[in-house]
Amino acid sequence: MKSIHVQKALALVFLFLGGWCLFFPATVEALVIRPEYYVGNATSALFVACFGAQAMLCGTVIYASRFLPRTFLVFGLFASVPFFGFNYYFYFIKGMFTDWMLLDFAGNVTILAFSLLGYRLCLREAAAGHAIRANSSGSAAGTLRSPE
Repeated sequence: MKSIHVQKALALVFLFLGGWCLFFPATVEALVIRPEYYVGNATSALFVACFGAQAMLCGTVIYASRFLPRTFLVFGLFASVPFFGFNYYFYFIKGMFTDWMLLDFAGNVTILAFSLLGYRLCLREAAAGHAIRANSSGSAAGTLRSPE
């Protein structure tokens, strides 16, 4: 398995769950929000659809890009961890979500796992012959080159 395969799988998590929210916002809202918090109007459907559109944008960027080891690591740790806090607070503390929201939690676990796996694979690929060099500004966002 290569890191690019993990990256594509990571993108599919966003595209699948985001597409569900974008194209079926009323279904998502009805399934994941407890009745006492359920709104079910055009505005709440709009908010769910906007969330889905953002997830699909993220998935599209992930799919079309080429992650470096640091990209996988930063994305996994800093981009996914806040969602665990979100899931915990609104599911366990506030009690606003039904058990269907655990699907989102599973998606977040998958995102973190894929990111860490992609990080390890990308490092292994780099050590096996690919050169990672920092760009001229000295930032950590280097470029990935094929062996000559």
